[in-house]
Amino acid sequence: MEEAFFKEGNDVGVLVIHGFTGSPGSMRDLAQFYADQGFTVALPRLAGHGTTPEDLEKRKYQEWIEDVEKAYEWLKERTSKRFVTGLSMGGTLTLYMGEKHKDITGLITINAAVRMPNETSMLILGSLGIPRFAKGVGSDIKKGIKEPAYELTPIRATKQLALLLRLVRNNIKDVDQPILIFSSKEDHVVPPENQRWIYENVSSQTKELVTLENSYHVATMDYDLELIEQKSLEFIQKLL
Repeated sequence: MEEAFFKEGNDVGVLVIHGFTGSPGSMRDLAQFYADQGFTVALPRLAGHGTTPEDLEKRKYQEWIEDVEKAYEWLKERTSKRFVTGLSMGGTLTLYMGEKHKDITGLITINAAVRMPNETSMLILGSLGIPRFAKGVGSDIKKGIKEPAYELTPIRATKQLALLLRLVRNNIKDVDQPILIFSSKEDHVVPPENQRWIYENVSSQTKELVTLENSYHVATMDYDLELIEQKSLEFIQKLL
């Protein structure tokens, strides 16, 4: 479940992006759903993820951007219309792609992060690497199942996340594609007001904010997965 997933289908592409300290496993069901609709799907494994926390500790946020860009290139070679979706930091990277690539047809974010309450300490402690590890942030799932994510979060990596959040937040007005924003009512990782902020600050003319009543942060593995699948499929079909 922790490996990347690439599946060729028709000329509609969907780039699927997992979150910080997670792995492709947390997005596999959603990616498979898109593949089952006949779409061409790319779900990359971000650098330092799905391996060890020690590996993630050494990574820079630019590497995550590079992984997503490469997967998008793969889609571009095979498709004429492309959508991007991501969970948590994957949602942050989805917004980044929207800021950079005007040929994206639509964006779908799921509990995306743009501002964390402890960002200042992420930057300071992340620079020092003290403590080396903190408790993992994975498996915030109402169902009570386990996410394929790290049990420990490398403190140095939190600085990279904070830098990425700042970069994306500062350019949010550049997002003008149609966007579907999913927001869990109860999220113990990313404060739900992030989703309202995205909704209010993107330049998109077509935008929708959908509340997930029955899921925590990792909504792609929770009770509302089917709702995410159906709503996002409607969104994609409408734009085609």
